Amino acid sequence: MIHFSYQVFATVVSQKTFYQAARVLRVTPSAVSHSINQLEQELGFPLFRRNRGGVELTHDGRQILPYVQEILNIERTMQQQADNIRGLNAGLVRIGAFSSVCINWLPEMMQRFKRRYPKVEVTVSQGDFNEIAQAARIGSIDIGFTAMPVMERLQVYPLINDPIYCVTSQDFVPKHQSYITNADIAGKKFILQQIDYDRDTKKVLDHYQVAHHSLNFSIDDQSIISMVESQLGMGILPELALQKLTGDINVYPFENPYERHIALVGNKTQMAAPATKEMLLTIKEYLNDRYGERCLWQ
Repeated sequence: MIHFSYQVFATVVSQKTFYQAARVLRVTPSAVSHSINQLEQELGFPLFRRNRGGVELTHDGRQILPYVQEILNIERTMQQQADNIRGLNAGLVRIGAFSSVCINWLPEMMQRFKRRYPKVEVTVSQGDFNEIAQAARIGSIDIGFTAMPVMERLQVYPLINDPIYCVTSQDFVPKHQSYITNADIAGKKFILQQIDYDRDTKKVLDHYQVAHHSLNFSIDDQSIISMVESQLGMGILPELALQKLTGDINVYPFENPYERHIALVGNKTQMAAPATKEMLLTIKEYLNDRYGERCLWQ
């Protein structure tokens, strides 16, 4: 069926060393090295640059990767279809998601899916918005949860608009009691994740003219809550991220409402795979059950 060297190439990319790729593929490291050398000879240029930590793609290798992933994904889709015809209901669905989706949505989505299709394997990888979109583009995941706008050329399904809130220590009360204004923010410190600063959170900060020197960055959402709780600053978090966070805090909307736009992305090849199509139906059903008319994917 598929050219084995393509599978080796994709595995080396994901594992970042020949040794780890050999373990995943259950072959010897020399077999991996030979396969890569053979593929490089066929293509006429090197694919990897060796370094102390392992290997990294060359510029030419990065250009080849999406095509190799597409070939592998087409092969996998065909195999899934053959399995379905034989009634095996087999397959694999690779999902990429950012942290609050991993915590709040995926567990129940995957439970629903596994009850219906117990033989289908589901894997999840976590990343930021840009990483998820890039992974979907090159085909290393089948579908991904990210936030708009999506710059990659992908199929995009808007899911929900996720309101963004101001998080304060428990003793803070805004001047207007129920929402945050410029007067409440003036001179305050803010704590947020670095990856959020270039997205919808930045729109809020820019609107309220919060200077960059007033920002402190944290590693995750729960850390933000802990720091806010200790009166080290205010936080800005979306509704979904706040669902399972704990702490003695207050949550207020802004005078001018803000929201982020969560979407599902993928490319046509992967979304056509039988197992992936069934996962998409499960996701759509779950979101409609949970959000009703708020769900944009009707």
